[in-house]
Amino acid sequence: MAKGKLLDEIKKRRENTLEELADIIPGYKGYKEKEMRREADRLLRQTLVRRLEEQWRRLPDLEKKMLSKGKISYLDEAETVVNRLQTLVDKVKGATTGYGGLFDAVRVKEKELDSLYDFDLGLLKRVGDLKAAMARLQEAIEKGTPSLDKAIEQLQDMTAGLNDLWDRREEVILGEAGEEIDAGQAPVEGTSTAAPAEKSTEEGMGASEEAH
Repeated sequence: MAKGKLLDEIKKRRENTLEELADIIPGYKGYKEKEMRREADRLLRQTLVRRLEEQWRRLPDLEKKMLSKGKISYLDEAETVVNRLQTLVDKVKGATTGYGGLFDAVRVKEKELDSLYDFDLGLLKRVGDLKAAMARLQEAIEKGTPSLDKAIEQLQDMTAGLNDLWDRREEVILGEAGEEIDAGQAPVEGTSTAAPAEKSTEEGMGASEEAH
């Protein structure tokens, strides 16, 4: 493939990724301009918080349905999901606006920008998958099917994976990732390295806040 054609394809792919991000994040303009990087990061985190909290708020009703259906043995697993989601929201809200590295550089290589754009889009899509996973859990509870085990285990894996994935975003920004991290393809299985949040009530989460 000719070099010019390859560069055109890379540019087109970047434009498509930016368009997808802009469709999801109101006001998003990307990280190319130094003065816009922190604002783009803030808008991304604000969107993540809002979408995560939307799913977090569904859990108390699902726990009540478990109780009404006699599924008391699943409440501990459900509480693990609650805690992991709260932990993730707290991380995203508390992240520093800009980490140095890519955000402070006067000029940034296109490859580095592409890596971060791909990572952020993959992360947003993974958060979007939570909605479908919650729906599967609700269906399993209401129908009392054996798939309840699988549905709640999937949510545990997804929330653990998202916590670990967010922790690795800083590596992408600082250019310290030892290998390319694909947020859209990274496995969700495993145990979260994040300590569970102490509170699991809605009071502990509070109303949705803008990420700083």
